[in-house]
Amino acid sequence: MIPRCLSRPLLAGLLALCSSSLAWADGMIPETSVVIVNEADGEASIKVRNSDNATALLHVTLQDLPEDTEPLLFLSQPVWRVESGKEQLVRFILRGEKPLATQRLKRVIFEGIPQSLETKAQGLAKVGVSVRQNLPVIIHPKGLAPNRAPWTELQWRLADGKLSVHNGSPYVVRLAQELKLLPSGQTARLPRSYVLPGDTLEIAFDGGLQGSPNKIRSYPATVYGFAVDAHEAPLQAGGA
Repeated sequence: MIPRCLSRPLLAGLLALCSSSLAWADGMIPETSVVIVNEADGEASIKVRNSDNATALLHVTLQDLPEDTEPLLFLSQPVWRVESGKEQLVRFILRGEKPLATQRLKRVIFEGIPQSLETKAQGLAKVGVSVRQNLPVIIHPKGLAPNRAPWTELQWRLADGKLSVHNGSPYVVRLAQELKLLPSGQTARLPRSYVLPGDTLEIAFDGGLQGSPNKIRSYPATVYGFAVDAHEAPLQAGGA
C-alpha cells in the first residue's frame, strides 16, 4: 500500500520504478513487474499475455545498464506470434563462468507489434501502434540470503557541502529520486532511481545547505517496485 503522506512528485517517482506495471493498457502484459533470475537455478521464466483483440508479435529485448554492460543473460527466443488472449512463456538463461558476488540489474522490453490494418474507409490507412513494457531484471547470486529492506544498508554522508550515498551491500536498492534533509525539510534528488552494489552517488540539492541536517528521509521501494513507508537514516558528517 502506498503511504498517504507521499507528495505527488514522490508518488510519480515511485510509480516510475514499476516501469508502468501499474498502468498497463492493451498489449503484451507481463505477469509480474520484475523478472528475478536466481543464479542457483540458472534461468527464469515469465508469462506474457496478449490482452489485445488481435494476434500480434511479441518482441523481447534485453538491455544493459550504462553502469553494467556485462552480458549475463540471453533469451531462449526473441520473437513470438501470440494469439489474442493467449500467453507466451519467455525464458531468461544465465550465462557466464564466474560466480556472482552481488545482485546485478538489467532491463527487459516486452513489445507487442500488431499487424498493420489497411482500410479504404474515407481513403485512410490505419496502422497498428506497438506498446512497450520496460521491466527491471534482477540477477540474484547463489547463496545470498534475501533482503526485504536493502535500503537500510545505505550510508548517507555530508562532507564539504556535498551529499552522497554509498551502497556497500550486495543488494540492488530501488527508491524514489526525491529525498528530504531533516530537520530542515530541504529537498534533494538522486541522479537515478536505483543504487547498485558498490555505488557511491552524489546527490544534488537546490541552493545552499540549510541548517545542520543530521538525518535524511528516503522513499524506498520493494524489489517489485512497490512503495513502502518512508525511511529515515542518520546523515554522517566528514570524510569516509
